[in-house]
Amino acid sequence: MPPDPITVAALYRFARFNDPASLRAQLEQACRAHRIRGTLLLAAEGINGTIAGTDEGITAVLAEIRKLPDCADLDVKMSTAATMPFHRMKVRVKREIVTMGQPDIDPRASVGTYVDPMDWNALIADPDTVVIDTRNDYEVAVGTFARAIDPRTSTFRDFPAWFRENRDSLLGKNKPRVAMFCTGGIRCEKSTAFLKQEGIEEVYHLKGGVLKYLETVPEAQSLWRGECFVFDQRVTIGHGLAQGSYELCHACRRPVTAEDRQSPLWEEGVSCPACHAERTDEQRASYRERHRQEALAAARGKQHIGADLAGAGDDKDG
Repeated sequence: MPPDPITVAALYRFARFNDPASLRAQLEQACRAHRIRGTLLLAAEGINGTIAGTDEGITAVLAEIRKLPDCADLDVKMSTAATMPFHRMKVRVKREIVTMGQPDIDPRASVGTYVDPMDWNALIADPDTVVIDTRNDYEVAVGTFARAIDPRTSTFRDFPAWFRENRDSLLGKNKPRVAMFCTGGIRCEKSTAFLKQEGIEEVYHLKGGVLKYLETVPEAQSLWRGECFVFDQRVTIGHGLAQGSYELCHACRRPVTAEDRQSPLWEEGVSCPACHAERTDEQRASYRERHRQEALAAARGKQHIGADLAGAGDDKDG
């Protein structure tokens, strides 16, 4: 019989942690006890991350997280993977659980109006709705909603400056409603709070993010075009949360198509067409040696310590 699929939980919660560092040990212990892998980020503003393991293990760790202050209503998106999408478990303490660089933004105080996935199509099909994709450029390139505006930002930190620079051209004189979306919902918590602070009154965001939309809305009714980038070894997913067709460049962590892999600039573990010009020969030599060590470790049935993915990094979407 084939092995049971791995359960993957993408989660976040904006909450007030007076001493986030003090919570780290108990979460690490719970994850270790249940053989859970992935990344959890802790900050004064809450928790964010993606973890994977057995269904029973994930259930137990989520129960521990829900015991944290104001985390009973933890936002969780569940999916499965054929194999473990993470190499190890990391619990990190950060300044923000998703980095926007706007210290005055508090999603607990004011956010946009949540829109259920089944109601999302009608909202974004309305010509009076400005639809904005809040994700990074490499994520948008993989897939997005019809009519969505791509800010072409390389990190979420760039979003506030982009909006302020383009506000007049985006909204015009009529000040139409704005609908925003992201992978799992967390970036929209901050981006809608930011727009509210900027004086935009009619702001909406997709509840549960693209992940919930792809899980909920039938493909025949979907306005999503392409696949959705996720921050683990699945790389992308499609409708029904089925694994997508992209691979990952382990040099720059960008998604790579089959066409990209035909390029002379593609070298597995070393470079892809998007990052080749961004790296030096010395860096590529280092990546080449790392890839060689990973292959040797895999041949021995071991996991090389350098093979870990970015997991829930600064722009990770829970």
